[in-house]
Amino acid sequence: MNSLGFDKKEKDTKVIVAMSGGVDSSVAAVKLKKEGYNVTGVTLRLYNQSNVSNSKSCCAGRDIDDAIKVAKQYDFSHHVFDYQDKFYDGVITNFIESYANGETPVPCIQCNQTVKFSDLLNESKNLNADALVTGHYAIRKGGLNKSKLFKAKDRKKDQSYFLFATLQDQLDYVRFPLGNYLKSEIRKMANDYNLIVSDKPDSQDICFVTSNSYRDLLQKLKPELIKEGNIVDINGKIIGKHKGIANYTIGQRRGVGISGSDFPLYVIDINKEENEIVLGEQSLLKKTVIELNNVNWLENKISKKNLRCSAKIRSTQKENPGTLNIFSDSAEFIFDSNILSTSPGQACVFYLNEQVLGGGWITKKI
Repeated sequence: MNSLGFDKKEKDTKVIVAMSGGVDSSVAAVKLKKEGYNVTGVTLRLYNQSNVSNSKSCCAGRDIDDAIKVAKQYDFSHHVFDYQDKFYDGVITNFIESYANGETPVPCIQCNQTVKFSDLLNESKNLNADALVTGHYAIRKGGLNKSKLFKAKDRKKDQSYFLFATLQDQLDYVRFPLGNYLKSEIRKMANDYNLIVSDKPDSQDICFVTSNSYRDLLQKLKPELIKEGNIVDINGKIIGKHKGIANYTIGQRRGVGISGSDFPLYVIDINKEENEIVLGEQSLLKKTVIELNNVNWLENKISKKNLRCSAKIRSTQKENPGTLNIFSDSAEFIFDSNILSTSPGQACVFYLNEQVLGGGWITKKI
């Protein structure tokens, strides 16, 4: 059994490595090449950003060139696939519409769901690859079937949150060779391999937003969404004007543009139907119960009812304990104590110790 879980020699194991042009995916590709695997690198052109030469982006401009150079340096084949239309339809359109609907999207999860683990995964199978490999910091355990997803060794870089929507058959096919390493170890490998990307900064959370604000992107791509409306307090009293609900997120304090209150004002609610922003005290943001839809479940041996586990609604926060109930395609998570700023469109991911059980999308404010 080789290191990727296949009962054959490394040279007979064909892998497609998704190469963004960054440090992690480059190290993943070279590491497997040095171990003797039959490696083909694939970089996706996701958006037009050829004029960006020093950024925290990925999959555009210089990043594609860097991936090509790494493949040439270690003599393995490499392809560039133009996925701009797929990326726009699957990620950017959802990003724009989510903000227009008063939601807070998580485009990295959408990218994994659509472009990477759907389109590219199918492309890899068409190329007769045994597995699709990525540079994600996560751990996959198990054989060729019914594999499980776990947190990465490096807690600061753990990306399991962004992988909760990976379907079981997709998880069975992908591999994450960096999950058992610290980021510092990967940087050292990159230096040892003499890679040109060894000192390259990590990509930012929203790779396709190249300005300082996602609002500039919304204004550019769909200016009709930026429609003026009222800002109201929790009693419905008009206290100001806004320049489009897409400019606001639940829990926001900075930039609300209202002064003179006896206490700090936060965005409590976004009313799409009335085109209103509702402001109130921070205490009104506290919730214990959240409702979810489009739930993905990755553990069939555990009960989905009254399950004691933990969950988090942001990748950077710690999990909080609570009780999970999953129904047909929806779920309810009841936290043991209040949490702040739950917003429709965010992901809630369930954990049982180190294991990712699954997750869903926040859909209703309680």
